Amino acid sequence: MELGSAVRAVRSSRVLLGDVIQPAVIYIRDGKIESVRPGSALSEEEDSCEVWDVGDRVVMPGLVDSHVHVNEPGRTSWEGFRTATRAAAAGGVTTIVDMPLNSIPPTTTLGNLDEKMCVAEGQCFVDTAFWGGVIPGNQLELRPMVWAGVAGFKCFLIHSGVEEFPHVSDPDLHAAMQQLQGTGSVLLFHAEKEVPETIEERGDPCEYSTFLRSRKDVMEVEAIRTVTQLCLQYRVRCHIVHLSSAEPLVLIREARAAGAPLTVETTHHYLTLSSEDIPPGATQFKCCPPIRSRANQEQLWSALKAGDIDMVVSDHSPCTPDLKNLDSGDFNLAWGGISSLQFGLSLFWTSASGRGFQLSDATRLLSRNTSQLCCLDDRKGSLAPGYDADLVIWDPEREFVVQEGNIHHKNKITPYLGGTLRGLVHATLVRGRLVYREGSFCPEPLGKHLLVSPRQDQTPKL
Repeated sequence: MELGSAVRAVRSSRVLLGDVIQPAVIYIRDGKIESVRPGSALSEEEDSCEVWDVGDRVVMPGLVDSHVHVNEPGRTSWEGFRTATRAAAAGGVTTIVDMPLNSIPPTTTLGNLDEKMCVAEGQCFVDTAFWGGVIPGNQLELRPMVWAGVAGFKCFLIHSGVEEFPHVSDPDLHAAMQQLQGTGSVLLFHAEKEVPETIEERGDPCEYSTFLRSRKDVMEVEAIRTVTQLCLQYRVRCHIVHLSSAEPLVLIREARAAGAPLTVETTHHYLTLSSEDIPPGATQFKCCPPIRSRANQEQLWSALKAGDIDMVVSDHSPCTPDLKNLDSGDFNLAWGGISSLQFGLSLFWTSASGRGFQLSDATRLLSRNTSQLCCLDDRKGSLAPGYDADLVIWDPEREFVVQEGNIHHKNKITPYLGGTLRGLVHATLVRGRLVYREGSFCPEPLGKHLLVSPRQDQTPKL
């Protein structure tokens, strides 16, 4: 099967249909799944169709990573659509949703959205949707961006790290909520707030514990308290991005029990890395909110299993090597962000498979629920007739080592370098076209822009 070619049918002894792994043949026509036939035998009329037999490799819906910082235009030296979407394809990710910052300009106006989509045109190896942003004073831009097809909006309750995307105040939040009422759109929150310091914290800036003390759990607790109150008041869909602390989970459960249309994500790094294992000066581990303790991590896994956390994403947030300040090892000065877009499926499966999670859980948490968040669940995240033929073909048992030579995002800095992961992606299909296979990519980008049709007053059920 040639890279870039349209695949007519895929057969495997391990296809994930619903919650069951079974032999099946998936038939594809015009980029859509035409039918799925359990079993591996072909009828006489089907015999004439070229079937790609992938043996016992697992076939699942392609991943939908709803939290990716591509950074183009403006900071393309950090990452760009071409490199980010190649990395996505290599990891079985068939759809990404681009965050409204750290590009210049940020996606906070209709004009800036148009500029970003123009820059992305013809560069994407996988399908790409776009988040808009909420900043002080741009509330009248929100509805035009909803009608233009953004998946929703992101805001910060604390300094974002870049000056062109300032954080919002309470009046800004109320103004944004009023604009979003009745649109069916969703507001995403970076849920940390500054809190008064009772004791001045000092310590060696090269020790991770010093940085960790500067971003206490209470910052997430107080931010999520604000989010839950707004969600209940306006009944606008709200989503907490990259939950790192288990402490706010009680607030989340209470708000949902009261009827809040609230969803929550965590990331691969919070589920994989722990603060106790971060060496001095290892600034490639810095992110915000921070990586916390092993005990906290186990609580996140329990919340994921219980359904208190709805999905797992990469929060791929790359930068150039100099911004990580690896030479000084100063956590305070280093850029906060972790690159992992390519390795999300493997990171999740490496940890989850030993905790009783099944392959169906991987699809639910990494594909179906993420597609529902951004209202792409009518075409993405399922192996069913009428859905886009987005497939990941992978070997969950095979291990591999993360090396610079097999990393496809632009800058190779990642805390996973040298680590052994379980679950190797063999091939990726986007709308029935073979975009990635065993380290090689299709000659030209085949991804499309995904514009989201507003669903007024509808809350997807996760």
